[in-house]
Amino acid sequence: MTDGSFGAEAARMAGLAARALGWAPATFWAATPAELAAALAPADPTPPALTRAELARLMEHDDDHD
Repeated sequence: MTDGSFGAEAARMAGLAARALGWAPATFWAATPAELAAALAPADPTPPALTRAELARLMEHDDDHD
């Protein structure tokens, strides 16, 4: 923390959320720490591959719509 106070750090993080995420103060204060961390985390460049079971489920779902 810069000056050791919760208020100063909360204000700094609220400003970061406003600039980086476009969040209004109410959105910041309603978010959990985990939600803020997830929103600020870098995107995973390689999504996980589909499993055989997931592919089969998707194919079955597609067959239902013919």
